[in-house]
Amino acid sequence: MERTLILLKPDAVAGKFCGKVIDKFESAGFTIRGCKMIRLTPAILKEHYAHVADKPFYPEIEKFMSSVPVIALVLEGEDIVVKMRDMLGVTDSRKAAPGTLRATFGKDVMINVAHASDSLETAEKEVARFFREDELFAY
Repeated sequence: MERTLILLKPDAVAGKFCGKVIDKFESAGFTIRGCKMIRLTPAILKEHYAHVADKPFYPEIEKFMSSVPVIALVLEGEDIVVKMRDMLGVTDSRKAAPGTLRATFGKDVMINVAHASDSLETAEKEVARFFREDELFAY
């Protein structure tokens, strides 16, 4: 089984559709191993978005991602990274395939429901960034 990190973004939290999104994850057979609501700090955002932190658009990302608390999830399932990215759709919600979560709930490249790890290696790092081992559960 594989694990991935999902951050339900401020648009999902403020839009009050987190439950609908989580229901889709569980209906797809994924298991929640960790879940918490957190307010993202500038330090954690700079670390998480290090690959774009030097870009001119980064301040917009930081402002948006810290505007409302997010819901962080660790989900587990077979081939979860690939399946999750398929469920979400492409990053730009305007180009996401009909039926994907981003096509259903998203608005654009930033306001797009959720962050999802893009590989197993990234997932491992991101899970460790947002969750301590004692916050992850097997049952």
